[in-house]
Amino acid sequence: MTQRFSRTALVTGASSGMGKDIAFRLINEGFTVYVAARRLDKMDDLEEAGARPIAMDISKEEEIVAAVERITREAGGVGVLVNNAGFGMYGAVEDTAIDEARYQFEVNLFGLARLTQLLLPAMRENRYGKIINLSSIGGKIYSPLGAWYHATKHALEGWSDCLRLEVKPFGISVVVIEPGLIQTEFGDVMAEPMLKRSGHGAYADLAKANAKAVGGAYRNGVASSPSVITDLVMRAVRSARPNTRYHGGKMASMLLFFRHWLSDRAFDRLIMSQVTRMMKGA
Repeated sequence: MTQRFSRTALVTGASSGMGKDIAFRLINEGFTVYVAARRLDKMDDLEEAGARPIAMDISKEEEIVAAVERITREAGGVGVLVNNAGFGMYGAVEDTAIDEARYQFEVNLFGLARLTQLLLPAMRENRYGKIINLSSIGGKIYSPLGAWYHATKHALEGWSDCLRLEVKPFGISVVVIEPGLIQTEFGDVMAEPMLKRSGHGAYADLAKANAKAVGGAYRNGVASSPSVITDLVMRAVRSARPNTRYHGGKMASMLLFFRHWLSDRAFDRLIMSQVTRMMKGA
């Protein structure tokens, strides 16, 4: 393994939020950093700081392949892969088209899986790699109207566990990061489409309560700074033997604690009590 390989990183979803913050930290720590997102103009600040931007839609095979070919040609691969690209699609199961659900999986699971597949050979050859998958506490818990989003994150958790066992003999670590409430565009991206799907039918009260809860959590200073998650990513990057999982951000520890110790029915009541409170306050 060369030092160049171990100090080269790729961060997906780097146009905003956690991805951008992680990329800046890696640059500041001396890494050669490739950053990928659909819109190059959203990464101009990263390019000015020294990053190498790539236009890549994580749901498009040809763009994933082109990105890996460029990185392999220029750097021989990456020693650190931060799979951050993703989004949250909410709406009642009854109201959500299956094609929309498939797209949620394409972005949150299959795209990152394909990217990882293509970057693994160089990691195996160098007998080194850090694959850091941004999941969510939503990969351990659940909430109404979030069936497809939670399904992708639960799937990512299991996929990461299996991958960890497969690649460990080659000196490659797989780490899952589980953010709680973080100051990102998640709330804005989630709320409007959710209301469009479920805000006028049988699930309207539930959708409006969810939208109100999200607005309060992400817009009123409740959520944690993205730097909280960046700190966890850097702990994994620096460690010779990183933990398999890290969690952080507002409500992460509390909700994971309740999910671990409460029965399904008791956790159902806890979650729905908060939704009911929002419905009454609407």
